[in-house]
Amino acid sequence: MEIKEITVKTLKKKFEDKEDFLLIDVRNPDEFDYSNLNAILIPMGEIPERYQEIPKDKEVVIHCHHGGRSKKVIAWLQDNFQYENLYNLAGGIHSWSEEIDSDVPMY
Repeated sequence: MEIKEITVKTLKKKFEDKEDFLLIDVRNPDEFDYSNLNAILIPMGEIPERYQEIPKDKEVVIHCHHGGRSKKVIAWLQDNFQYENLYNLAGGIHSWSEEIDSDVPMY
């Protein structure tokens, strides 16, 4: 199944338009503590135990540092639990810092 992606510009517009979606961060807690987008933290390693916290009835954007881990999480969720509402944030929080908000620390 194809992994759908959105850009940081699209995510920014979703925030501005107050769209009803969920943002999930799959990075490690130390990364989240250093720099985050007020997402719900579900570290990649906890997804198998916590996937039921991810709804199937609303849009969900999943992100990590550069987009690799979040893409793997989405593929796993789609393959194992038939999610169809997941979007990977292309470039992750790094792209957000680079293109949208330089106040979000880069690492």
